[in-house]
Amino acid sequence: MSIPSSTDRPLTIGQLARRAELAPETLRHYERLGLVEPSRRTDSNYRLYDADAVRRLHFIRRAQSLGFSLPEIRQLLGLHAQGAGDMAQVRAIAEQRLRQIEQRLADLHSLRAGLEQLLQACPGHGALADCPILAALCGPEDASAASEQSAGRDVPANADGRARRAGAAS
Repeated sequence: MSIPSSTDRPLTIGQLARRAELAPETLRHYERLGLVEPSRRTDSNYRLYDADAVRRLHFIRRAQSLGFSLPEIRQLLGLHAQGAGDMAQVRAIAEQRLRQIEQRLADLHSLRAGLEQLLQACPGHGALADCPILAALCGPEDASAASEQSAGRDVPANADGRARRAGAAS
């Protein structure tokens, strides 16, 4: 006669949430997405989860830590559940995720370079009207108007009240 382990007993949503270190609402969200499902419900309609739900949640957490989205994780879980077949689909999903991560890294490097450039242009002291960072955030139209105003020139305004660029028609 074997003694049932704590993972053999069905877990309520609260017990599963504590074991997986997630909020119960997150588990309900995963259930709505089809990522995890209760093994059964009690007569009172409480969700009960088995050890497979614990394993699926660990899979989800590890996949999220690698940057996979929930729809991708659903695909990976489906492929894992098949048991048989070729791993080409799994590799294709992982390669696509890697390409997306590489694009995000390239975008972040570009953002970093732009911010570094703004920081180099900013002396860090002086009037706000002369701040190159604020001027860049305002955009070219607002920046040129701001620099003309700071130079003491009166800049005509558009109907919306924004300063009109020099040479722009009314």
